[in-house]
Amino acid sequence: MASVVEYKGLKTGYHCGYCDSQEGKASCGMWAHSLTVQDYQDLIDRGWRRSGKYVYKPVMNQTCCPQYTIRCRPLQFQLSKSHKKVLKKMLKFLAKGEISKGNCEDEPMDSTMEDAVVGDFALINKLDIQCDLKTLSDDLKKSLESEEKKIGKNSKKEDPNELIQPHALEEKLGSGEPSHSLKIHTVPKPGKGADLSKPPCRKAKEIRKERKRLKLMQQNPAGELKGFQAQGKPPSLFPPKAKSNQPKSLEDLIFESLPEDASHKLEVRLVPVSFEDPEFKSTFSQSFSLYVKYQMTVHQDPPDECGKTEAENPPNGPDYGYGSFHQQYWLDGKIIAVGVIDILPYCVSSVYLYYDPDYSYLSLGVYSALREIAFTRQLHEKTAQLSYYYMGFYIHSCSKMKYKGQYRPSDLLCPETYVWVPIEQCLPSLENSKYCRFNQDPEAVDEGRSKEPDRLQVFHKKAILPYGVYKKQQKDPREEAAVLQYARLVGQACSERMLLFRS
Repeated sequence: MASVVEYKGLKTGYHCGYCDSQEGKASCGMWAHSLTVQDYQDLIDRGWRRSGKYVYKPVMNQTCCPQYTIRCRPLQFQLSKSHKKVLKKMLKFLAKGEISKGNCEDEPMDSTMEDAVVGDFALINKLDIQCDLKTLSDDLKKSLESEEKKIGKNSKKEDPNELIQPHALEEKLGSGEPSHSLKIHTVPKPGKGADLSKPPCRKAKEIRKERKRLKLMQQNPAGELKGFQAQGKPPSLFPPKAKSNQPKSLEDLIFESLPEDASHKLEVRLVPVSFEDPEFKSTFSQSFSLYVKYQMTVHQDPPDECGKTEAENPPNGPDYGYGSFHQQYWLDGKIIAVGVIDILPYCVSSVYLYYDPDYSYLSLGVYSALREIAFTRQLHEKTAQLSYYYMGFYIHSCSKMKYKGQYRPSDLLCPETYVWVPIEQCLPSLENSKYCRFNQDPEAVDEGRSKEPDRLQVFHKKAILPYGVYKKQQKDPREEAAVLQYARLVGQACSERMLLFRS
């Protein structure tokens, strides 16, 4: 099934939450009534970002605070001193109940991915909660099925990653309101949410090999690997250390074994965003209460502004499937933080984090980001192409958002040619100008640009038709301008795959 989007156009002159300009912000946006993981992957690689069901792209050369898409390379990730400090602080708290005072200065922002929604509280639904599940409207479903039969005869098979099924358009597509189901969601196998505090499930053959290796290592007088499984480390992510004096890895510091009489127990569960999942449904009330407390305390939102999936698991995809998930942080049986993440074909994308302000001394923003980086490395073990961690937007002109550049190595997306450039090469230019083209090749162009707009797919009056046919029925020149603007922003590939709804 295809993505269905409703382009809303350019919005300018509204309040910016970064510099507090009352009318400096500019962005283009669209409601995603349904969205496949492959389409969203391609969109974020062109500077788009979602918040709930609203997908938006800053107009970089107009907006007061340009927002550059930033991604970290987890496979080469380097822990900084401040990162180690946060991880050790958590271990000390869990083991002995000790609370380190006055050392949160290494966390400029409480919420790691807050910029996905900051300044837009009245515009979009911040909490990525799906409120209902219905079938796709009959008209759209028939049109899609008919179109897919035609396409199937004339084109190659779809990529196996494009397996998310769109759901209902809760309201009529022309209403201007989003549906209650943004379909980038995927549900893993039924049952309890995956416990990320424990090793991932493995095949029996792999387990037997691991046991044999452990047995051999335990016979080694040095005994480096004793207690490996008890520590709950993701197996075989990196080779075991040969010397005990080597620096500890990210996984060493996250999964270090605790004493039997530890003061606290932390469990991290991965739960798909779907009321069909029993774990999500049973914990929704507690999770939502935490969200409201976070928004009211940290962002001073009034209570009335705290707004309240189909399973597909491709054989070469991650065990958890693709889609939208909540990483729930359970401390002694209570949820203290929730990280909203999207698992996409090539990355884990962090959407938002909300947490109990009573535990702000644990630097949960930094801690959750480090856990998500480790989780990306774990997913890479099963799905080789999934090897990046997207952190939303980097805003160099906003001091409180520059902390994202501390997760190294990382890259920024060139806003003109959409190629990735190491952040070290971008920073000198950003010191001189808010808006920069990072690609140093003056001849380089956007290779994914819209070259054949007539091939863009339009969903109009219960029918799917190419834009070349649709435009002949239109007389308003503003309609052509809007469609071509949309095509330029999403690129040729997405414009041919996604269905652009026009009333």
